[in-house]
Amino acid sequence: MSSKYLRDSSYIDGKWFNSKSNRYFDVLNPATGTILSRVNDIEPTDVELAIQAAERAFPSWSKMTSKERASIMRRFYELIIENADELAAILTQEQGKPLSEAKTEIIYGASFIEWFSEEGKRLYGDIIPSPIANSKIIVEKSPVGVCAFITPWNFPSAMITRKIGAAMAAGCTCVVKPAHETPLSALALAALAEEAGVPKGVLNIVTGTDSHNIGRVLCDSETVRKVSFTGSTDVGKILYRQCAATVKKISLELGGNAPFIVFPDADLDAAVSGAIICKYRNAGQTCVCANRFYIHEDVYDKFASKLADKVRKLKVGDGLDKGVDIGPLITPDALEKVRSHINDALGQGAKLIEGGDTHDLGGSYFKPTILGNAMEGMLIAKEETFGPVAPLFKFKDIDDVLRQANNTQFGLAAYFYAKDLALINKVYNGLEYGMVAVNTPILSTEVAPFGGVKESGIGREGSKYGLDDFIELKYVLLGGLE
Repeated sequence: MSSKYLRDSSYIDGKWFNSKSNRYFDVLNPATGTILSRVNDIEPTDVELAIQAAERAFPSWSKMTSKERASIMRRFYELIIENADELAAILTQEQGKPLSEAKTEIIYGASFIEWFSEEGKRLYGDIIPSPIANSKIIVEKSPVGVCAFITPWNFPSAMITRKIGAAMAAGCTCVVKPAHETPLSALALAALAEEAGVPKGVLNIVTGTDSHNIGRVLCDSETVRKVSFTGSTDVGKILYRQCAATVKKISLELGGNAPFIVFPDADLDAAVSGAIICKYRNAGQTCVCANRFYIHEDVYDKFASKLADKVRKLKVGDGLDKGVDIGPLITPDALEKVRSHINDALGQGAKLIEGGDTHDLGGSYFKPTILGNAMEGMLIAKEETFGPVAPLFKFKDIDDVLRQANNTQFGLAAYFYAKDLALINKVYNGLEYGMVAVNTPILSTEVAPFGGVKESGIGREGSKYGLDDFIELKYVLLGGLE
């Protein structure tokens, strides 16, 4: 793979950095199994260099006016847009999603840099009327400091920009640890940031396979004042515990188990089209993908038939090929998890409606799958499958489906289709989720707060609320004012 933004080293203090260990790891194309690049495998001890660089850069970056930071970030945004096709090609080859989806991710990711560059200008403080004579209460907002970000492989560009956009706009400096499966998109962003004039040390990218110990360095550091992680709930809990020792701010965007509910008055064609997008994009490998489909018994058979007709037409293949709808799963292990969920469901009485096995292309390609007669005790009802499998559950009434939908420790995203306004009001109020989409399959946007409740996480990303975790409030009491 060739690209002017292709890099094979960490980016620390404005320089491309190779660890003295001289170890490298292979970045594979999941569509072909071929090696795309060999990237320097940084030592956990080298991460401290990135933390120190961010610490040195913090005073000058934080003291810039918000307008000055916005100008640099605006140029960063423009360069991402100008090079969107090239960035999308890198992303597709290291992650596997179709090129059209990769391009959408690049544009979506860039929107956070643009949004926060403007929103940072509106970090207003307050003046509070004082109950004490001849005094004034001032509340100022100041940046937290050095922030560490650990990002996943399924959205290797957007999960970085969604975090660093808010941090940089608030005046913070950043150390990013991307997933070792997909470091190339992160390094390409660093190259663009450098070209945009982001000062050295403000954005640092550390690449390595020793995720546990790199994470430990970031969490244990007294210099790092904020950690943000997107990934599994199990890992998030580990990081949460590790951050407790230094009482860091922490944001966690963790696992999901999204319900997709279809009521009898729904527009079935719209619901089916929404299900295709919500379930099968990125081969089902998103934390907000629908994981459980609850279909009212009156429309169950019709919905299942319409969904199967659409699924049969989905094209599986290399994301670079024209017309491909579904690419490969990220690794063979991911494929085995999908297979295990399907086998468990079939063993407990589920009915195979469509797909159900590896694709003829081999590798980690899997056929888009529909299972009927799904039940609550199945693994697929309790765990996040992270693959192209739609299990269909029947339900009878609102209370029944709300109980089933909420019967999980997760609470990230939920979807439902209905027309009756009273019903809609009752359902979205009854769903225990941080985000609810009604009659639409896509809810992510830079202007809305992204995040979950229960064990799906802490904090919000995007929107004006996305700046909150990157600021500290300082209360100043001015006395002696005559």
